[in-house]
Amino acid sequence: MAKRKSLFIRGTYFDYPSLFFVVFLVCFGLVMVYSASSFVANRDYGNSAHYVLRQFFFAILGFVMMFVVSKIRYQTYRGLTWVMYVAELVLLILVFIVGQSTNGSTRWIYIGPIGFQPSEIAKMVIVFYMAHACSTRVNALKSIKGTAEVMLPAVIFIGIIAIENLSTAIICAGIMVCIWWVVTPKIRYLFVVMIAGAAALPLLIMLQSYRSDRITAWLHPEEAENGYQTMQGLYAIGSGGFFGRGLGQSIQKLGFIPEAQNDMIFSIICEEMGILGAVGLIVVFLMLIWRFKFIAEGAPDRYGSLIVVGVISHVSIQVLINMCVVTNLIPNTGVTLPFISYGGTSLVFLLIEIGIVLSVSRQIEPISKTESIE
Repeated sequence: MAKRKSLFIRGTYFDYPSLFFVVFLVCFGLVMVYSASSFVANRDYGNSAHYVLRQFFFAILGFVMMFVVSKIRYQTYRGLTWVMYVAELVLLILVFIVGQSTNGSTRWIYIGPIGFQPSEIAKMVIVFYMAHACSTRVNALKSIKGTAEVMLPAVIFIGIIAIENLSTAIICAGIMVCIWWVVTPKIRYLFVVMIAGAAALPLLIMLQSYRSDRITAWLHPEEAENGYQTMQGLYAIGSGGFFGRGLGQSIQKLGFIPEAQNDMIFSIICEEMGILGAVGLIVVFLMLIWRFKFIAEGAPDRYGSLIVVGVISHVSIQVLINMCVVTNLIPNTGVTLPFISYGGTSLVFLLIEIGIVLSVSRQIEPISKTESIE
């Protein structure tokens, strides 16, 4: 009788570089949240550390959950794929029933004083579903019919999210395509997906009136009523120059950029640390993605490898979208900068995803000196 594997990992390998980059990003994020929010927090709450203390609490919670998850065998989640899928589907439907609206869209569910966005959980569930489906049905992905069958549950999932949260739906769609592309790079299928997505986008934009207003603000930020935040963000980036004004010396955070600690925090980074600091931050993100690529290549099975690919896709797409929004390369989408922006739900679930990646890394078989010589 085969010995049943323990729920917890006892591997000897651990990817400390990945952990270092994540800890650095979270700590840097705490510094920038305090810098970007201190003026507004003191004005509104009488405590300049209001936002950073809340973010610090969620960071500690996230790190605790990350280390717990990193000790659990990632293979455990395979059997829970459909349970997670259905549970998240219920949460997404509940948003329409009991969700609370902010800035024209309904995304939050509150249980007493605690609020969370089910759409943040959706990104992780998409990773699990696609990793499971694409690792077990590789042959099905060789035909258009099989690909459609594998993709359908994810497409339904993304369609429900897109009704109220188009930006998250785009991120989830990106994760779905990236995982599928790694397993079977069918270029003609990719064109079909891109055409279908492009056709659906105008309909989704018309579904909510504020989305077309954001496109107007993107094209003519200096004239549009909703272009104020974009213009102030661009002023911040421009005034920072190459070396920046200095940490804590931002002018635009003094009430000019609404909620500067959230989606627009990258503009404060550019203003205070200049282009040099912004490039340095991008390099850290690239180093983290490079370490994740190393883990994906060394994963003991296809399922583990695809989970890491999904997390790579999530972080990469979200960083790219946020920075493009702040620099007005694309319309405002309300996407946070991973590990940096203020937001408890986003930070906690990002760190849980990192814990799963570290769980995969713990099961990589290290190459001994003898093997490397041979």
